[in-house]
Amino acid sequence: MIIELEMKLNSLYLYQILINHFGKQNWWPVDGKYHEKNGTDPRFEIIVGAILTQNTAWSNVEKALENLKSERLLDIKIISKLGEELLKKMIKPTGFFNQKATRLKNLAEYLESKYSGNLDSFFNKELSEIKEELLSLNGVGPETADSILLYAGNQPIFVVDAYTKRICKRLPLNINPVYDEIQRYFQDNLLKKYKKNEISQIYNELHALIVILGKTFCKSKPNCIRCPLEKCCNYSKKLTQ
Repeated sequence: MIIELEMKLNSLYLYQILINHFGKQNWWPVDGKYHEKNGTDPRFEIIVGAILTQNTAWSNVEKALENLKSERLLDIKIISKLGEELLKKMIKPTGFFNQKATRLKNLAEYLESKYSGNLDSFFNKELSEIKEELLSLNGVGPETADSILLYAGNQPIFVVDAYTKRICKRLPLNINPVYDEIQRYFQDNLLKKYKKNEISQIYNELHALIVILGKTFCKSKPNCIRCPLEKCCNYSKKLTQ
C-alpha cells in the first residue's frame, strides 16, 4: 500500500486522502445574514478577506471584518468613499494596516468606477482577463488574485499558498516549486477526473484541505504523528530514521 501511494501520489490522490480524513471544509466563510440584512454582496467580503489575510492569521482578519460589519462599512461603494484613516482603524487587527487600507481603497474605487460596484459584470469575463485586471492593481499578487477568482468569482483556478509549497517540497511531489508550475500540476491532474462544471468546487475544497493540513500537521515544525500523509511523506520518513 505504501509503495502504491508513493507511485500514484499526485493532486488527485492527495485530494482523496485529505477529503476522507478531514471531510468538506465549505470555504470561504461569509456572513450571509449580514449581507441579506444590509443588501450587500457577500462576494465583496471574500475580496476584502483576501486582501486582509496577507501576512496575518485568519483570526485577525475575522476581527477586522467584524469591525467593518459593526459599522455597516462592508460594501464596495462605501469603502470606495471612506476616509482612509477610518479604514485603517477598522482593519488594524490584521497588521500592515496602512498598506492594506490603501489596497482596499484602490480596489473598491476600481470596482466602483469601472463596474459601478457590480461584481457580476466584473466576473463575467474570461478568467485570464479578470486575473490580468486584478494583478494590475496595487498589492494584488498571484495568490490574492487567485483567491478572489476562485472563492468570490467561482472561477476554475487553484490557489497556491505557502502550505501548498511546503507539502510539495516535503512529500515530495515531482514538480518545479514555482507558483505557475505548481498550479498547472494540481489543475492538470484533477481535470483528468472531474468535469468543468464541478472543478471549481474541487479546487476550493483541496485548497481548504491543504490549509487545514498545514495548520494541524504540516507546520513549520511538523507534527507527523497521525498525519494522513505520514506513510507517503519522505520528510516524515527522514524524521523517524
